[in-house]
Amino acid sequence: MGGTTVRRRGRGAVVLATVALVAGCSDDGGTPTPGPAAPGTSSTASGPASVQLTVASTVATGIEVPWGLAFLPDQSALVAERDSGKIKRIADGQVSDVGEVDDVNASSEGGLLGLAVDPGYPGRPYIYAYYSGGDDNRIARITYQGGKLSDQQVILEGIPSAAIHNGGRLRFGPDGFLYAGTGDGSDRPNSQDDGSLGGKILRITTDGKAAPGNPDGRVWITKGHRNVQGLAFDGSQLYAAEFGQNTWDELNVITPGNNYGWPGAEGISQLDGMTDPIAQWHTSDASPSGIAFAKGHIFMASLRGERLWAIPVAGGKRVGEPQAFFTNKYGRLRTVEAAPDGSLWVTTSNTDGRGDTKDGDDRILRITIG
Repeated sequence: MGGTTVRRRGRGAVVLATVALVAGCSDDGGTPTPGPAAPGTSSTASGPASVQLTVASTVATGIEVPWGLAFLPDQSALVAERDSGKIKRIADGQVSDVGEVDDVNASSEGGLLGLAVDPGYPGRPYIYAYYSGGDDNRIARITYQGGKLSDQQVILEGIPSAAIHNGGRLRFGPDGFLYAGTGDGSDRPNSQDDGSLGGKILRITTDGKAAPGNPDGRVWITKGHRNVQGLAFDGSQLYAAEFGQNTWDELNVITPGNNYGWPGAEGISQLDGMTDPIAQWHTSDASPSGIAFAKGHIFMASLRGERLWAIPVAGGKRVGEPQAFFTNKYGRLRTVEAAPDGSLWVTTSNTDGRGDTKDGDDRILRITIG
């Protein structure tokens, strides 16, 4: 692990980290059906009552590999197409092109990825895009006015890129700074290398500089990640979803300055000096991408797992058992966002070269929470 010595903690640390997993769901996706707990985890039921999720409508169809999704103040949404580099606007059920991000280099997992809207919009008429260029991943600030893109400016470059493990999610925090999840760029030592932007969570200004208060004035606030593709805030508390290697995917509570263990740790590992996840899943049940917070839960879109997970959280802790919804019903799920009307928008990812394409794919589903 980049020369870092790791030690296994005592058993006393295990109790707080143990998680319970629930697999499976009913045919209509509304009420989850409990399944067996994963090996090594608790199956004790506790915490708040189950949520109920219902697919209320299909917002849009025929979008090619939708990845980033961000809402504008007028409640319309922008969605990024990973491979084409195009950004589309969805308003009143209609889909229109607003422009194309320059210099996007699509690959197996790279291309046009996360989107975020400036919190000062429209006074600050900017959107932010995370994308794979020729030699690296970059974050650009792009003017968006009159329904069109213009004036693209790269504000941060040098994030390691590869065909896989590119990270890519963007999220503005309540502090007004931009957070980005990165991957190790398929080079494991990057995650523990303080000089690399790979395998980190970044916190930057809208000019791409290290945000005030970052540990040691760095651009990044945490390290030791394998491939972060989900970021969500509950108030000031940040959560992150992370792809595992072969065994465990993770939901982490993010504390600035902490080390999340990769490549020495995957899932709950009790390694000295490393931070364990608050929930873990077998990779066949998850392979998580986007996450969103709403009504006391982190909602996590799963690719290989082809389901939407709901994890009850409070105060940076998991307070109940995860529930699975829509298992194998809509295929691969890439992104979930809390919409202005209190619903969730969820994108499928069946046209990404790894899914089984259905008529109308890829689509955006509107899901109500009960």
